[in-house]
Amino acid sequence: MLLIESLLTSIQTVSLLWSRRPKRNLVTIECYLLFELLGPDGLELIEKLLQNRIAIVDRFLTSSNGHRLQALQDNCKKILGENTKPNYGCQVTIQSEQEKQLLKQYRREEKRIARRERKAGEEEVSGEGLTSFDPKELRIQREQALLNAKNAPILSRHRDTDVEKIRYPHVYDSRAEAMKTSAFIAGAKMILPEGIQRENNKIYEEVKIPYSEPMPIGFEEKPVYIQDLDEIGQLAFKGMRRLNRIQSIVFETAYNTNENMLICAPTGAGKTNIAMLTVLHEIRQHFQQGVIKKNEFKIVYVAPMKALAAEMTNHFSKRLESLGIVVKELTGDMQLSKSEILRTQMLVTTPEKWDVVTRKSVGDVALSQLVKLLILDEVHLLHEDRGPVLESIVARTLRQVESTQSMIRILGLSATLPNYLDVASFLHVNPSIGLFYFDGRFRPVPLGQTFVGVKCTNKMQQLNNMDEVCYESVLKQVKAGHQVMVFVHARNATVRTAMSLIERAKNSGQISCFLPTQGADYGHAEKQVQKSRNKQVRELFPDGFSIHHAGMLRQDRNLVESLFSNGHIKVLVCTATLAWGVNLPAHAVIIKGTQIYAAKRGSFVDLGILDVMQIFGRAGRPQFDVFGEGIIITTHDKLSHYLTLLTQQNPIESQFLESLADNLNAEIALGTVTNVEEAVKWISYTYLYVRMRANPLVYGISHKAYQMDPTLAKHREQLVIEVGRKLDKARMIRFEERTGYFSSTDLGRTASHYYIKYSTIETFNELFDAHKTESDIFAIVSKAEEFDQIKVREEEVEELDTLLNNFCELSAPGGVENSYGKINILLQTYISRGEMDSFSLISDSAYVAQNAARIVRALFEIALRKRWPAMTYKLLNLSKVIDKRLWGWASPLRQFSVLPPHILTRLEEKNLSVDKLKDMRKDEIGHMLHHVNIGLKVKQCVHQIPSVTMEASIQPITRTVLRVTLNICPDFSWNDQVHGTVGEPWWIWVEDPTNDHIYHSEYFLILKKQVVSKEAQMLVFTIPIFEPLPSQYYIRAVSDRWLGAEAVCIINFQHLILPERHPPHTELLDLQPLPVSALGCDAYEALYNFSHFNPVQTQIFHTLYHTDCNVLLGAPTGSGKTVAAELAIFRVFNKYPTSKAVYIAPLKALVRERMDDWKVRIEEKLGKKVIELTGDVTPDVKSIAKADLIVTTPEKWDGVSRSWQNRNYVKEVAILIIDEIHLLGEERGPVLEVIVSRTNFISSHTEKPVRIVGLSTALANARDLADWLNIRQMGLFNFRPSVRPVPLEVHIQGFPGQHYCPRMASMNKPTFQAIRSHSPAKPVLIFVSSRRQTRLTALELIAFLATEEDPKQWLSMDEREMDNIIATLRDSNLKLTLAFGIGMHHAGLHERDRKTVEELFVHCKVQVLIATSTLAWGVNFPAHLVIIKGTEYYDGKTRRYVDFPITDVLQMMGRAGRPQFDDQGKAVILVHDIKKDFYKKFLYEPFPVESSLLGVLADHLNAEIAGGTVTSKQDAMDYITWTYFFRRLIMNPSYYNLSDVSHDSVNKFLSNLVEKSLVELEHSYCIEIGEDNRSIESLTYGRIASYYYLKHQTVKMFKERLKPECSTEELLSILSDAEEYTDLPVRHNEDHMNSELAKCLPLESNPHSFDSPHTKAHLLLQAHLSRNMLPCPDYDADTKTVLDQALRVCQAMLDVTANQGWLVTALNITNLVQMVIQGRWVKDCCLLTIPNIEQHHLYIFRKWSPGGKGPHSGGHSPIECLPELIHACGGKNHVFSSMMENELPDAKVKQAWNFISRLPVIDVSLRVKGCWEDSGEGHKELSIPTLTSDKRNDNRWLQLCADQEYVLQVSLHRVHAGLHKGKPDSHAVAPRFPKSKDEGWFLILGEVDKRELIALKRVGYVRSQQVVSISFYTPEVPGRYIYTLYLMSDCYLGLDQQYDIHLNVTSASKATHVGE
Repeated sequence: MLLIESLLTSIQTVSLLWSRRPKRNLVTIECYLLFELLGPDGLELIEKLLQNRIAIVDRFLTSSNGHRLQALQDNCKKILGENTKPNYGCQVTIQSEQEKQLLKQYRREEKRIARRERKAGEEEVSGEGLTSFDPKELRIQREQALLNAKNAPILSRHRDTDVEKIRYPHVYDSRAEAMKTSAFIAGAKMILPEGIQRENNKIYEEVKIPYSEPMPIGFEEKPVYIQDLDEIGQLAFKGMRRLNRIQSIVFETAYNTNENMLICAPTGAGKTNIAMLTVLHEIRQHFQQGVIKKNEFKIVYVAPMKALAAEMTNHFSKRLESLGIVVKELTGDMQLSKSEILRTQMLVTTPEKWDVVTRKSVGDVALSQLVKLLILDEVHLLHEDRGPVLESIVARTLRQVESTQSMIRILGLSATLPNYLDVASFLHVNPSIGLFYFDGRFRPVPLGQTFVGVKCTNKMQQLNNMDEVCYESVLKQVKAGHQVMVFVHARNATVRTAMSLIERAKNSGQISCFLPTQGADYGHAEKQVQKSRNKQVRELFPDGFSIHHAGMLRQDRNLVESLFSNGHIKVLVCTATLAWGVNLPAHAVIIKGTQIYAAKRGSFVDLGILDVMQIFGRAGRPQFDVFGEGIIITTHDKLSHYLTLLTQQNPIESQFLESLADNLNAEIALGTVTNVEEAVKWISYTYLYVRMRANPLVYGISHKAYQMDPTLAKHREQLVIEVGRKLDKARMIRFEERTGYFSSTDLGRTASHYYIKYSTIETFNELFDAHKTESDIFAIVSKAEEFDQIKVREEEVEELDTLLNNFCELSAPGGVENSYGKINILLQTYISRGEMDSFSLISDSAYVAQNAARIVRALFEIALRKRWPAMTYKLLNLSKVIDKRLWGWASPLRQFSVLPPHILTRLEEKNLSVDKLKDMRKDEIGHMLHHVNIGLKVKQCVHQIPSVTMEASIQPITRTVLRVTLNICPDFSWNDQVHGTVGEPWWIWVEDPTNDHIYHSEYFLILKKQVVSKEAQMLVFTIPIFEPLPSQYYIRAVSDRWLGAEAVCIINFQHLILPERHPPHTELLDLQPLPVSALGCDAYEALYNFSHFNPVQTQIFHTLYHTDCNVLLGAPTGSGKTVAAELAIFRVFNKYPTSKAVYIAPLKALVRERMDDWKVRIEEKLGKKVIELTGDVTPDVKSIAKADLIVTTPEKWDGVSRSWQNRNYVKEVAILIIDEIHLLGEERGPVLEVIVSRTNFISSHTEKPVRIVGLSTALANARDLADWLNIRQMGLFNFRPSVRPVPLEVHIQGFPGQHYCPRMASMNKPTFQAIRSHSPAKPVLIFVSSRRQTRLTALELIAFLATEEDPKQWLSMDEREMDNIIATLRDSNLKLTLAFGIGMHHAGLHERDRKTVEELFVHCKVQVLIATSTLAWGVNFPAHLVIIKGTEYYDGKTRRYVDFPITDVLQMMGRAGRPQFDDQGKAVILVHDIKKDFYKKFLYEPFPVESSLLGVLADHLNAEIAGGTVTSKQDAMDYITWTYFFRRLIMNPSYYNLSDVSHDSVNKFLSNLVEKSLVELEHSYCIEIGEDNRSIESLTYGRIASYYYLKHQTVKMFKERLKPECSTEELLSILSDAEEYTDLPVRHNEDHMNSELAKCLPLESNPHSFDSPHTKAHLLLQAHLSRNMLPCPDYDADTKTVLDQALRVCQAMLDVTANQGWLVTALNITNLVQMVIQGRWVKDCCLLTIPNIEQHHLYIFRKWSPGGKGPHSGGHSPIECLPELIHACGGKNHVFSSMMENELPDAKVKQAWNFISRLPVIDVSLRVKGCWEDSGEGHKELSIPTLTSDKRNDNRWLQLCADQEYVLQVSLHRVHAGLHKGKPDSHAVAPRFPKSKDEGWFLILGEVDKRELIALKRVGYVRSQQVVSISFYTPEVPGRYIYTLYLMSDCYLGLDQQYDIHLNVTSASKATHVGE
């Protein structure tokens, strides 16, 4: 029943609405509407309705108002009868005359009702009597019907229409129903308006539709005035008074909300300003405290064409300039460098370009994540060929929004399109808020339309008639004084049409109407035209005509546009690109012909409705015209087609299916789609999905299928699987159908990045191989699908033939007849810079060149991945040939535009190569070229061609792997105009010419500053070698941009000696596990919580526990090596109870872990004393002497044992256990070598053997290590890597990409999948290279979790409990990640946070832990799955990413598999694809350990020389023979560049080595070589370096840079230049952070060195002293590293200065030490060192007076420094609390008082001891008054004898030591300093007048009283001298004291009277 009601309503409305229509159209439209309403199943019903239409209408009109509806319903029922099955093939009857009359009557009735209704409304009468025709009621009924139909299937027989959708607030659609009229036709109730005029003659039929009145302004509409906007809005809309209607309506949503929006409005309605409103909204969100935070956001504007993009860029740049917003164009024409993109806030781009940018997501991952607003212009292009690109962009953006939970606003702008609701739902627009639809009534200039249908069918005649009609229309407009645009559809047609119009005008004598008006500026315009290179433009202009199309040059197009807008041209004939690209309106627009050539189909098709609308949009100039005119001239058969199109647009459909393969491949390559399920979900974000559901039939989905599968999941899955198979077949992806997983291949990634279509890749697979020639490559490229639309046109053949003969250097298969031949010819002509006449060829050529460059690049990458050297080289050159438009054989100097062509030609004739020119002088070159002055220019250019010199050194690692170290030095001069400002990119690869294979390749950037400073760069990589050895490999470096810029370096294998084969591993014997009771000691047994030792421990038990022989144990991580160490320690406890055991672990963290364990197990349970000895913890000598077990790090033990002669405890060591001894090969390895060598040396001297036990992972060359450690066969256990307690399964995956960060980002998804597939519920450890990566990885994993059903699946505890834990944390990132069950662990975390994370992970409360690589060594947390995400880290020293040592990777893998829980561990290693083979090899066979002593030999020799062990060159030679280096030198000579191993060669090699090191040390002032050239003597500087463990370069720098009077600022700079800071990491992009940080700091830094570790150290020290905020947590940890070293370096500086006797510098250094420890500048008030006291608190101390309390009431001076404050408080807490009571909370006051109460107050008394002549015994003491008094008082002067030694006794007494509660603590209070520091003092005796330091003494902690003696000599010359004694604290600022000592020095003979 409801259906019928709805139907009747519809019929009734239809009949009313369409009453003013001619018959013919009426039936068609009615029929169409009913069909829309009832669907295909309702055909019979339609037929009956129409047949009985008259009866229905009759009945309706004659019945009384009250009963009409009822009667209609009855009548309908009667007519329809019961049987409503469809009866196909029925025709529709035509409207009769009677019916026409009825309709007139009907209209009158309607008007009457409307009048009555109005009246009723005015009188506020409820319209009870008007039920007959009440639209409101009808609407209610319809809505009711809609609601009922909501649940019905869409395509059923009883389908209800979507006649009236919900009424959305901002949809101004001029039909009352959803099937309303087209956007162009005004009036609420008509389709073709009343004023329609028809003309029908024998030539054509013409239908004129007059223009419509604009929409009346609604009472709610209020215009928005610019003056009412905020400041930002006013700046951007400067010069405008107010927004127009449409802009005012959308203003609120656009400017003040974050809603997605879709705006459909007619062309010219000012959509650009709407975009501007959203842009301003975005900018305002990042506007804080008057500053726009420009680096927080990016805005992307996607314009459909490059021309439009350029226009928009100009438009937005001008308007946003005042806000400082940078707008840049990013299109195929306008590339931007990475730094430019970073500096830009708004990018204007084309859909394809943005697609490519986001496809590489990762490359610009930061970029795509910063995007906050995406504006899509002309969204209605969805239904065109480029629609799929828009779909993929939007889908990608929406998925990013969902996965990252970030906000990206999308704004769609479009012309009026019918199914705006579909597009809105595709853009995720909320239709009630963000959907705005404006129909034709909102056009700024109303449009009149004329449709002309030419009747003739003969083609030629038809064209002629069209020209005639066109001419008449043009003439009419021009006579009326209007300008006209004529749109044609081919470039050549523009000229043809213009010519034909001129001819007709001349023939009919009307040409005068067209001539340009001779205005004032006409002459100027004429001149400009004559300059144009375009012949046609020059010829047409005088007649007032011109042409415009994309084939013209940009400057010609601009010229024509300006001439037209200035009115010099009356008629402009153009192609449709003008309508899209340029906003150039005219009064009248004529579309001549509607047939357009579709290259894709190779045939003519009808012009699309959107193009017509776009072109019509150019009609009417808003400022001048009341209305515009649009005229379409088409053929008669198409007339009705265009009429209906304009009145009833068809919904726009999706074209996505055609490019599904390419888009799916892009998503797979990007890593966002990894399986079928995700692909199916991805399709649901496309417009295709929206339309497939709305209109399934179009997409080949049957009605039945749709009913079964309403979400189309099955259909989508089917689509994905089909495409997946296709892509798999083309090798673009790997598709495993069984599991549904996709994985990307190199080929697929290349295709995605270079935008290569799937079919092109198929062509490549078929045709491309390693042995093609250049011409073959061109032939392959020209067959790419990208060029499909290029066809050979008749008129071009001749010209192509000419081009082929004149410009083609290579053959062009296919010739001029075939399109691929044409493409080949055009490409070669483009390279040869050939001139073309035909416009179509010019534009095709540009298209071909642009695409070919991209395709050749893609082929280059494919060849590189396939490792074909010759092909790779050819393709790289070809791609440069296309870029530079130069053939490879041309002179490379042609790449410089500054050289004139004739000079270049002469150079080529003379055959002068670049190398020859480099060797010639400029005048020689000038003479040869017969042009003297050009010589200099040529010479400069020659030196600007990038070139490099390469030197390679090779080191065999094993017999099959070579390590290559390549030094690359730039050898050209830099010129910003030529090279830019960043760097020159190169490709480097190693090729084997005999096997035609590339073994290694990489992309390499030489930076500008490296070229300028000629700084060499080092690359290190490994390549395989095969036996028999090949003769040579080549290393080739080829510039990525420059032709002729390449270098080759030959690796020769002639003298290569391969290392020995490695001895076999120890077999694991099948022994009975040994019970713990074998220890034979209950106390030991109780320490273990297991009953039996494991197989490895069982096998080594006897050797370790029952013998004293040295042991080397190589076993995989996790096999219980710590127990082995304990067995050896117990042996010492049992046998040598008075001796000590030393355990050396490579990292502080490991030492800490051992300490925590052994403090409990060995100290508490066994009663043995265990102490820690590291840089952080240095116990005093007494406690070390008492210790039984010392746990230490290599450096610390090296430093301690250097002076072993003076340290008894070093001689008492009985066993040295070195953990992870395989680290010998790493950077810190030499220290281990030195320790072992020294230990052996000590034990040979003291004749007390020291047992050495080495623990390591499985080793390849264990035998050498064992020989060096004096281990016989008995002590060597080297098990193979597979004897793990838990077997390990390893997966290695390679990832492409030159750049580190993008590569890491592409690993995130695989990481997540690895967890899901290998360890969904067991613990997972993920190792990354940096702290930043821990954070990024965690956030990405959270994003993936967010899309799962249970995002908290990795959290295994109650969320509330977790919230409580999170509340205790400091790190904000950690708070976020832990909530999702992901922990982070790195050195930048606070100690407590780290402990919390460890606890949670160990107890399986959080499942995933992301850690930096140090954790692998530091803490033993095994997990079921270990993922190593990337195997490189950023090395700040070399400023590039280098590989983790293989030992680290093995260590990380060793954490997989938990012995208690797992029967198998899993490791997934994600590596850079070029390193995959290397890791495959070494993860399964152990890596040999080589020595790295060579690099630091000088420092270690210096230590031995300073220690007195080495006194001659022979000693030094002998010392080297003790080292491991010497063992390996003999075994693998080539690794160390030793040519052969004969006795003489080795001797010569070693003596050169020693000589080189000693010369270095001599240059650093550390040693002196005796005159006999053999003996060596240590100098002060050498001893200082050795004592303070500094590098010799540092003390050399001190010697050269310290001056007698250095300020603290200079000293700070010297400190930060210490060699020790060279290793401070300057990570990626930290140079920018450094330059930002420098702006906030007081001292200037060199602006060019922000990537230097020394500059960074300098900045961090300044920031520490200024207490500045640091930019990121990494910097906090780096500051800790810097401060760690600072004290050592400062103390050494002090010794150097004291040695020189420089008083001022020495005092300043002590100040520097105080500054570093307290974290304040010396010039700051020392009160600021008190915790919590800041600058603004100082006034309290200044104005404080004790207010009558205490002895000093009254004249109390203000407190300016710490001693005054201490005195004022008098040790009473309450005094201080009363000062601060209103300023600080109690807790903070308490902290501050704790600091003050522990400050040392020292009383000093001085005495001089010495010899006076008059004293009988010759010795006596004199006390020196320390209170100042009058200088003239002679009693103050001490009489001393000249040139005598005296001792100054300084007695230090600590005053009120009892102030601080608790036992006295020697630690200083230094909250800003990372380690604990003992309080100490410097005593400096100096003479101020001479600025000379006489003596320096360091004093430790003064507990209560201490006497210190300083000896000094009196001056030789008698006279009065004042010496000053300074007591300087070494940790507090402001507590220094100084005392003058007045000396009266007399000559020794004269008897002196000493005043009492």
